Order: sequence, then structure tokens, then C-alpha cells
Amino acid sequence: MSWRSERIWIEFIRGSRKISNFCWAFILFLGSLGFLVVGTSSYLGRDLISLFPAQQIIFFPQGIVMSFYGIAGLFISSDLWCTILWNVGSGYDRFDKKEGIVCIFRWGFPGKNRRILLRFLMKDIQSIRIEVKEGIYARRVLYMEIRGQGAIPLTRTDKNLTPREIEQKAAELSYFLRVPIE
Repeated sequence: MSWRSERIWIEFIRGSRKISNFCWAFILFLGSLGFLVVGTSSYLGRDLISLFPAQQIIFFPQGIVMSFYGIAGLFISSDLWCTILWNVGSGYDRFDKKEGIVCIFRWGFPGKNRRILLRFLMKDIQSIRIEVKEGIYARRVLYMEIRGQGAIPLTRTDKNLTPREIEQKAAELSYFLRVPIE
């Protein structure tokens, strides 16, 4: 999603609140909870889940391993839920011709560097670069080359844009900023 005028271009960046992340966090939570309950039922000797009789799973070593996997899964699931809650990675890119400034803002994890704000002068932008890696894990990323700063990614690495979409976005941004495409 973006908003454009003659002098300002604002590109909103979607963070971690995606349907796929919600699904993975929920599946991981339920799976790890299942492992933990089965491991606990083998320790207690009671049938907490009717599908797995406690007598069939010996606490040492199967019950301990299942409990360990359950606890590890809960930690990973809670990390994913926190990432979704804090919406890590969301933000915006603002290109302002009137002030001659480019602002790149992203939300990070809580702490000292929760708000990530990068500011550059438009005159320091050298070019727009497209990086394409094909294969099993295809990746198409749009970068902005800044004089003395290097390359700043403008698209998420997990956002799979088609070659035509990334070329069109690069061409529009290059035209707006009056810089070449590499």
C-alpha cells in the first residue's frame, strides 16, 4: 500500500501481522502443548489425553524427550506470538521532494532500538538497484544505493514480487527520485 503525490511518496511496509504467521504460531503452540501434555501424562501415570494411554509411553526416555520438545516449542511459539504482537518489521518509506529528505522507519523488538529511523538527503541517493536470485529460494529485493552508506533494502526479503512487479516498482521510484536503475 502506498500514497503518492507530486512531491511526496509514502510506501507503507507490512510487518509480521500476516495470516501465515498467525497460522504457524497457532499450529506450533498446539503441537508443543500436545507434546508437553503427553510427556506430563507419562510422568504422572494418568491418561490426560485419551488417545495416548500413559502406560504406552515410558517417562524415561520418551516422556522426558516429549516434555523437552513441548517446552522448546512453547518458547519458540511465544517468540513468534511476541513478534506478531509487536508487529516487528512494519513501518514506512517516505520520499519528500519538498524537503529533500528520505525517511525509512521500521518497528523493531522492544528495547533501546525499538524505533528504527533512517534519514538521508535525496541528493545522496545514487541509484535504485534490483537484486534477483532465482532457484529453489527465489529472492527479488529492491535496494536504494546511498553515497557513503551502502545499500538500503526497500522491500522485505520474504515478499516474493514477480519480476515484472519489482521492475515496475523500481522504474516508478527511479523516475520519482530522478536516479538511475542498476
